[in-house]
Amino acid sequence: MTATVGLLHPGSMGAAVGAQLHARGHVVLWCPDGRSAATRERADGAGFEPAGLAELVFRSDVVLSLCPPAAAEQTAADVAAVVAGATAIYVEANAVSPLRMSGIAECLAPMPVVDAAVVGSPPTGGKTPMLYLAGAGEQTDQIVELFAGTEVRTQVLGENLGAASALKLAYTSYQKVSRVLAAVAYGAADAYGVGDELLAIAAQRTRSYLVETDYIPKTATRAWRWGPEIGEAASLVADVGLPDLLMHAAAATLARWDDCKDTQLDITEALEALRREPDAPR
Repeated sequence: MTATVGLLHPGSMGAAVGAQLHARGHVVLWCPDGRSAATRERADGAGFEPAGLAELVFRSDVVLSLCPPAAAEQTAADVAAVVAGATAIYVEANAVSPLRMSGIAECLAPMPVVDAAVVGSPPTGGKTPMLYLAGAGEQTDQIVELFAGTEVRTQVLGENLGAASALKLAYTSYQKVSRVLAAVAYGAADAYGVGDELLAIAAQRTRSYLVETDYIPKTATRAWRWGPEIGEAASLVADVGLPDLLMHAAAATLARWDDCKDTQLDITEALEALRREPDAPR
């Protein structure tokens, strides 16, 4: 069954996702007002049809918002200003917090909204990102059907708006910060001529720390000595002209576990301790 999708706005991810839908025979609309020459080139190359925003909203079965996170509310507000009488499902697929997701849904009411999050690279060259969905079952089922047969996989997380956004940002907090930390760590080692040795140590691990949740209590009980060690690492990276903010932030985070030395904790208890403000009563 052919659907009409309004795409807001076709950046590198949005254009690739829209191209997948267009290739399956769906009509993809986009609004060229105020968009750059590069965006116009992507949209034209993918076969998208230009339309004014009001026309896009009223012609679409689904309005898909894929834009920089900072623009998510304004994009939704622009749609809300012309939405009266429209029947499209609004898919909020930007990397926004659950709180912002809730505000966007309120702004667009009574337009149905699906909370969505893309994890993975744009669907080109054989890459198959996952589109996580949360919202009313009737709407998420339609989005699953829309992407059937494309390189964009879908998974429904339930009806709780914010679940997809929370999953995206929880993963982002590890994945993207890890990339930044890797740059700082390698830069510090390279400055002392031991970059290759650092990579050799790192290559011995093939498993992500993120899946080792059983290590969280161990981290808590070792925080009293890990904190000072990371403080020394902060001095190292600062000495070679690299930013030490991540190191100081990590040390401050570990300080919340200072009272956990020589204790037996499970994961829940370790996380409860991590949530406590410094000097708060246990």
